[in-house]
Amino acid sequence: MKLSPEYFLNEDAVALAKDMLGKVLYTQIDGEITAGIIVETEAYFGIKDKASHAYGGRRTNRTETMYSKGGVSYVYLCYGMHHLFNVVTSVKDDPHAILIRAIVPLIGVDVMELRRNMPAAKAAISSGPGSAAKALGIDRTFNAKNLTGNEIWLEDQGIKYQDDEIAATPRVGIAYAQEHAILPWRFFVKGNKYVSKPNKVAE
Repeated sequence: MKLSPEYFLNEDAVALAKDMLGKVLYTQIDGEITAGIIVETEAYFGIKDKASHAYGGRRTNRTETMYSKGGVSYVYLCYGMHHLFNVVTSVKDDPHAILIRAIVPLIGVDVMELRRNMPAAKAAISSGPGSAAKALGIDRTFNAKNLTGNEIWLEDQGIKYQDDEIAATPRVGIAYAQEHAILPWRFFVKGNKYVSKPNKVAE
């Protein structure tokens, strides 16, 4: 069942990032449907979050999508080569986003294998945000798409993880965010091989 538009209006990006684990992300490109179970996310808490592209209310051509009403995609190019897919959440002009960092291949696995030129048995096929987006065929053309439409959408298929199955750790690659770099706003399913590195959990 597709997530409702209201789901994305939640103003707590951290709680939503955790809740998104187990949701299924779909794309339909040229009639080919691919989908994966979300097993790793990161929350970006808008203008107050030093790790967010919208920190301090920054608005550029790139970040403008984040200021949309929740329920659209925010796709940007990282290091000039990787497309990263984010779910814009919260209300209009409150630029929260949730980065999808890893998925478990579920539907259209053969298509994903072609896109990534590797077998789905290899975790690298959809581990890490650039790989997950590529496996699903997501590029810049997917920026600002409605997440309840027919090109890209999320479903709740009843896959739930209990608190003790979820790790909360600092986000990856945001050392520039000073004290916000250590906030435990990255969530992943413990022991899932598709989770990106480092997937260690402090005992």
